[in-house]
Parts: sequence; structure tokens; C-alpha cells
Amino acid sequence: MALSQSALTELLEVFRAGEGVDLIREAVRVALQDLVELEATEVIGAGRYERSEARTTERNGSRPRVLTTKAGDVQLAIPKLRKGSFFPEVLAPRRRIDQALHAVVMEAYVHGVSTRSVDDLVAALGGTGMSKSEVSRICAGLDETVGAFRARTLGHAAFPYVFLDATYLHVREVARGQVVSKAVVVATGVTEHGTREILGLDVGDSEDETFWRKFLTDLKDRGLSGVRLVISDQHAGLVKALTRCFAGAAHQRCRVHFARNLLALVPKSHKDMVAALFRTIFAQPDDKAVHATWDEVRDQLAKAFPKIGPFMDDAKAEVLAFTAFPKAHWSKIWSNNPIERVNKEIKRRARVVGIFPNEGAVIRLVGAVLADAHDEWQVSDRRYLSEASMALLNTPRDTDTTAITSGK
Repeated sequence: MALSQSALTELLEVFRAGEGVDLIREAVRVALQDLVELEATEVIGAGRYERSEARTTERNGSRPRVLTTKAGDVQLAIPKLRKGSFFPEVLAPRRRIDQALHAVVMEAYVHGVSTRSVDDLVAALGGTGMSKSEVSRICAGLDETVGAFRARTLGHAAFPYVFLDATYLHVREVARGQVVSKAVVVATGVTEHGTREILGLDVGDSEDETFWRKFLTDLKDRGLSGVRLVISDQHAGLVKALTRCFAGAAHQRCRVHFARNLLALVPKSHKDMVAALFRTIFAQPDDKAVHATWDEVRDQLAKAFPKIGPFMDDAKAEVLAFTAFPKAHWSKIWSNNPIERVNKEIKRRARVVGIFPNEGAVIRLVGAVLADAHDEWQVSDRRYLSEASMALLNTPRDTDTTAITSGK
């Protein structure tokens, strides 16, 4: 519908007064907020204050969300529900990942890093895809967003639990003229309130001590504090870096990784028996029973497999570090499984690219994956650990923790 001459005249005066940008931004905000409310109404089955038999839940306030648009940043209110969670599809929480994947694949394509999966995706995107200038424009925007995410401050909360892990991706190094495997390291943390956050990301040639120390120092410089337990595998470079960067914090050696190393010391025919026996250690009701069962299992296995004895002796303190923390947290902190799931999503997205054209492309795609995971954790109503159980970190160890479990 065309505007009348008088309406156009009024709009022109607004722009002449310098208020046009604010007007457009507010119009965008109102339109997006209306779409969010409409989608919430469809999910709930009723509008605000509406009585309806189709209603499945009720509104329970809202959470703020800043959305960057071409008209500028707009502040939206995302409705919270008494039961379940809600995030509007109109805001496309996965759009950033898809855009990053698109840009990285096209960048690889225009630079001649062509694999079958890239060729297939390029064809699906319309044959020739984007021009080099369009790829550069999109990459520049993504780099700015991911860069701000990686550099954000972490001083807003203490992080008692920090998870560290690395995965490897193939990257083409033009200078050397070959494809190499590069380490992509990721840090996640659990705040004092029980919520999860992505803390950091970096790419390097290897997981040596120098690389890990630089990564951990950067986290501390950005405000990471209150670390009481670091959960990771037993990579030598990482462990050495931890002792220098997080003095006073305990180290939990991932029980899953340790179990794999343990089973490598026994014949294939005995692996199931040894695995079952090892699991009994972690089924005990308290820390004293865990330590006692460890010793019993160690002695029993060492009789048949002598190498297991000293191997378990050396690892005991770090594999059982979780026992010094509330029992309600044990199953969430005795392994690296939470961050392994993040790595699986990284691998799934990276598989489409195959070979990355440079380190910047790795940061761009992985950073977008992590930024979206971080955003989803922030809007989720479910915490990784409940606030009640987190409070146990500051209570005497003889407090009964069996009734506290992770939850909302």
C-alpha cells in the first residue's frame, strides 16, 4: 500500500531532523517483537490473558535479547514459560553457523581447495556460488562477530569448573604447500550459579605446553577467576601449563580417557571384565568408599596384569579428584563428556569443508558454532548444575549432598 503525500512529507521531515535512523530501528524492533509474541502465542496455545482450552503453559516474564540488524541493535524481550523453554524461530539461532559454513566453503572453493563434499555443496548452492568479493564481505562480518565473542570479558562470574579439550582439523598451509593437522582447543566453564558458558577458542600447530599456557593466560587476562577444578585429558603439555596458570586448582583427569588407556594394557579377551570392574569404583556412595574400591580393584587387576599396578598408582589422585567436591556434581565433573559433545558438533560442521583454506577459516566456522552454542545455553531454562548444589561448594564436606541433583 502506497503512503499518502502528507505521510511522505511527514516522513521526509523526520529524516531531515536526523531522527530517521531511530524511527527505522524502532519500526524494526516493533515488527520483530510482534513476530516473537505471535510465535509465543502459537507455542502456548493462547495469547496474553486469554482463556483457552488449548493453552499448554503460561508466560513467566521475559529475558532481554539484543539482536543486530541492518537498522542497528534492537532490544527484544523473549517470553519465558513456566513449563518448557521457548526461543523464537524468527530469530534464527542457527543462522550464524550456516552463514559461517557457507562462507568458509565458498572461500575454500574460490581458493582452489576443492573436495567432493565442497563441490557438491557449491552445486547445491547454485553452481557458481558467490564471487570473491562477496565471500570477503561475509567473512569480514563474521570475523568481527567471532572476534568480539572470543575477546569478551569473563569477570562477570566465578567459574569453579572449567573443561578443556582439543580436536584436530585439516588446514592447508600455503607457505609449506601442504595440508597439516591443527589443534583446535576449546574451553567451557560452569559458573557459580550453575550455568554453562563457552570461555575460549584457539588454533595451533600442536598441544605443547607453550601453546596451552598462552591459551590459559589469555583466559585469565580476560577475567577468568574462581577456578577450583579443571577437567581434561592427560596431555603432558596441558598438565604442565595448568600447574603454572591455575596454581591451587585441582585437576580431574577424564575417567573415560583413563579407562581407554587402562584397557590398552589388557588382552582383548579380558577387556569387558576389566571395564566392568573399573566401573564399580564410580558406583560407590561416598569418597571413602571410592578410594577404598580403587585400591581393591588395583590389587585385583595387578595380580593378573602387573603393568596395571603402577599405572593406577600414578593416576589415582587425578582420576579421583572429583571426590573432593559435592557428590551431586560427580557425574558432571568426572569426565570430559560435556565438551566432547561440543567437539562432535564442530566435527560435524567441519566435515562439510574437509580441508580449511587457512587458520582464519577455522576460527570463523568453529567460532560461529561455539557462539551459537553459548547463546543457546544462556536462553535455556535448564542449568548444568542447580544453584542449590553449587552452594554446597562453600559448605563443610560432611554436609549430606545426596538429595541435591542437577536441575533447573
